[in-house]
Amino acid sequence: MQRYAQWLLAALKARGVTVLLIRPVPFFSKLAKGPLHKQAVIKYLGYLDKYLIFPGQLRKAAKQFDLVHICDHSNSMYVRATAGVPNLITCHDVLAIRSARGEFTATSTGWSGRLLQSWILSVLKQAQNILCVSEKTKSDLLRLTGNTGAKVEVVLNPLNWPYKPQPNLPATLKSRLGLAEEAKYFLHVGGNQWYKNRPAAVEIFHEIVSMQEFASTKLILAGKSLPASLKSLIDELKLSGSVIPISGTSNEELEALYSNALALIFPSLEEGFGWPIAEAHACGCPVATTNRPPMTEVAGKAAILFDPTQPKAAAEAIRQGLFNRASLIAAGIENVKRFEESKIIEQYRKFYLDILRP
Repeated sequence: MQRYAQWLLAALKARGVTVLLIRPVPFFSKLAKGPLHKQAVIKYLGYLDKYLIFPGQLRKAAKQFDLVHICDHSNSMYVRATAGVPNLITCHDVLAIRSARGEFTATSTGWSGRLLQSWILSVLKQAQNILCVSEKTKSDLLRLTGNTGAKVEVVLNPLNWPYKPQPNLPATLKSRLGLAEEAKYFLHVGGNQWYKNRPAAVEIFHEIVSMQEFASTKLILAGKSLPASLKSLIDELKLSGSVIPISGTSNEELEALYSNALALIFPSLEEGFGWPIAEAHACGCPVATTNRPPMTEVAGKAAILFDPTQPKAAAEAIRQGLFNRASLIAAGIENVKRFEESKIIEQYRKFYLDILRP
């Protein structure tokens, strides 16, 4: 979300708009010392910074501007501190709200999380202007809020970095991965959240390497370090020599990984948007992803679609789809034009003016 806010700041300033990016400054959370240096303690002290101190700072700053854009729906409660200035909330997804309401069996939310998400939802129910990053997010939001009186617009996310095709993997990256010179690989990009569905990427890959033409391929898992459960699955499937985890990749390294992969395997169960799909397309990487929104919305007609609960069928769909790899790459390059900054920021500008001059 911070990257999103920084992108918005730079894009608006480049177009002559006077913008101030304001965020909570650590105060109480800096007091955690010694044995208090535990994640939970810092989190709750951070809540004091966010909800006790920051609203006053926002109220003062808002008086100097025509519009307040709250860049993350989880901060929707700041609407009440905008001093009556027209405001707008970007809703990236409602997964945490849905989790707190018990809609997902794969995860649970503690009492404080349920309280926070209930607070966020109560404000969204009264919000006047909301921007959603996908039709899926909009649909989920309206179902949860019933807020039919709000102006709710869908504006897709832009690329958050200027990804482009990179013909070669840097030698340093190859060495870091332990890849042989001519090694072929599939790629997954994502964290360990349940909805990212990393185990399915491994299970699909297990089916892929049973096919003769892909027997020697590798799977690169780019993202957070692997949890013990995923390591156990890799060992159980006898893939320890074929699955390569990598963490802490730079944008340049990720660009190279996308550009030289056989395909991105993105079996997410839920997303607000699904940035890796657009990033892969920008790098000329074929995409194989889940046959449900918003993945289908972001991928358009430029992806191999599969049911993430059926690894064998998914692997076969990928095999068949890669017969038309060149067409997939061309379609992806065309699709990513929808995420160009100039087009996206123009949609923002129109929504801003609609709010200011109804």
